[in-house]
Amino acid sequence: MKGIILAGGTGSRLRPMTSILNKHLLPVGNYPMIHYALNKMAEAGIDDILLVIGKSSAGLYVDYIGSGAPWGIQVSYKVQEEAGGIAQALGLAESFVRPGEKLLVLLGDNLFEDSLKTAVKDFETNESGAWVFLKQVADPRRYGVPELENGRISRILEKPEQPPSEYAVTGMYLYESDVFDIIRSVRPSTRGELEITDVNNVYASEGRLGYSHLSGWWTDAGTQQSLLEAGLRLTGYEKP
Repeated sequence: MKGIILAGGTGSRLRPMTSILNKHLLPVGNYPMIHYALNKMAEAGIDDILLVIGKSSAGLYVDYIGSGAPWGIQVSYKVQEEAGGIAQALGLAESFVRPGEKLLVLLGDNLFEDSLKTAVKDFETNESGAWVFLKQVADPRRYGVPELENGRISRILEKPEQPPSEYAVTGMYLYESDVFDIIRSVRPSTRGELEITDVNNVYASEGRLGYSHLSGWWTDAGTQQSLLEAGLRLTGYEKP
């Protein structure tokens, strides 16, 4: 299985810090934010990873991560020239994934406690389509929210005023390689981006979107408050 970490974007909610440094290189606890996504990939047994980054701070990523040797992984890089949405960033990884191969995708600003090792193994051997991870949250209106029917996700609503459940779809996904065909089939949203929710809804409409629940803490670390909370939780996290 291949690993893809999406670490582009502008980090507008974290300005002015992100005016001089890419969001995923900001310190969280003892290490840059991107450190933890690499740890989670390595822990899950994935050792071939593509990091999709923006032009900002590209050299600093290479300085810190290099080839990925400190984590026991192989890291390569792809530059997202302009922010065009999560699905657009994932589409840049198509040449990295062979037909029939499966992939774990992490958004680099998602920090979480759970190990993904079991889910990765199960998806690689038993599952097909796509898989998402849900977390019960206090205010689901801030997130993509699944509508659950008879134990399945019938659709995902993006930041709904009337959430159909108390769960957020977190920024970690498992896909088959046909995800790139689906990305090509979706159209830009009203904000001009290719949305990962639209991709996941294709799988949901075909009955091929599975899910599980995270039991530990999770945050997207995209605001000043969540960045602080994540840092307090992760202080003392061990370096590989």
